[in-house]
Amino acid sequence: MANGKYLKRTLTPEILRVSGSDKILLINGPRQVGKTTLLKRAKTAERKYVTMDNKADLAFAKTDPRGFLETYSPPVIIDEIQYAKELFPYVKMLADASDKRGQVWMTGSQQYNMMENITESLAGRVVIIDMLGLSIYEREGIGLKQKPFLPSERPPAKLKSRNIPNTFKIIWQGSYPDVIYRNEKSRRDFYDSYIRTYLERDVKQLINVGDDVAFLTFLKVAAARTGQELNIADIAKDVGISQPAAKKWLSVLQTSGIIYFLQPYFKNITKRLIKSPKMYFLDTGIAAYLAGWTTPEALESGISSGAFFETFVVSEIIKSYWHNGEKPNLYFFRDEKGHEIDLLIYQDGKYYPIEIKKHATPSRSDISSFKIFAKLENLGYGCEICLTPEPQPLSPEAMAISVWDI
Repeated sequence: MANGKYLKRTLTPEILRVSGSDKILLINGPRQVGKTTLLKRAKTAERKYVTMDNKADLAFAKTDPRGFLETYSPPVIIDEIQYAKELFPYVKMLADASDKRGQVWMTGSQQYNMMENITESLAGRVVIIDMLGLSIYEREGIGLKQKPFLPSERPPAKLKSRNIPNTFKIIWQGSYPDVIYRNEKSRRDFYDSYIRTYLERDVKQLINVGDDVAFLTFLKVAAARTGQELNIADIAKDVGISQPAAKKWLSVLQTSGIIYFLQPYFKNITKRLIKSPKMYFLDTGIAAYLAGWTTPEALESGISSGAFFETFVVSEIIKSYWHNGEKPNLYFFRDEKGHEIDLLIYQDGKYYPIEIKKHATPSRSDISSFKIFAKLENLGYGCEICLTPEPQPLSPEAMAISVWDI
């Protein structure tokens, strides 16, 4: 729900498809991205609902999991399942005892703990779908029209184009459903509460953080580096923690769905390509809040504007796949001579190159690295994603498009 209005999510048809063919469904994603609302809206028949955020129901699930599943018998939605790992063996027995499809729908927001228990108890019996905040299609109310993005000579052009200030307002706001219609003060209150909840509940259950101030500093330092190559040593130094601690804390952000590591393209036949991943926050709003950008105007004119625009584009492309139930093969390219491609989508034996630039005047020079990479791999059609008001051909093999055309 956003401002009292339900925005249809791209995942809805995929949930119904999976529920018609499989017994157990898990929607995995950060808190507050709309997982519960999605499942409640997607259900086609009466379905019980219970959340492990309720202390009484959590205690019931942990102490008497068999009795819990008898009380909340299928079809059922179990929210925040990661808090009650005791349920997993009994969910398995329940699924094995019946041929009915779509028996149990679950949500979770701590991937590390869940995956460990699912591997042990529900392997082969559960379909896992990743979910993030609202995509630009979903916030426009046309989420059901969104398809996985792949560069082509004919961009879809289904979205209303935005000028640069309005684009950065959306980047600054973020994609959590409960934040997109808030004013500046209310937005700040939302993110302040979100960070405190994240620190007090999720993080402390994953790792033993003895110093909340240090971890908050770590979050701010990481947010300021979104869209950049990961340098654990620099992060550890700026926060004043050890490198092993920084690595562990980054792993928590990754498994909680806060950040995404984009891996470099690499082949053993050459040693010229870098090996460190690039780090992206999966929601630009929380990154902007943590990095201290208090207005969209300050973010647009600030030193990090290019990195935040790139983060926005990468996260929207990821959503276009995840929200269609697909897992894309994404990489970036950079060699020792400085040739770089911001994003590569590997599909059907081809690499589709994407350059991302925060300007409105694209040129052929922006895609010069495409030819370099074409000497290494089979290249598909490419594009530059920028702020151009209209699509522009850059070469016979690439086009410049707006972020609102992806």
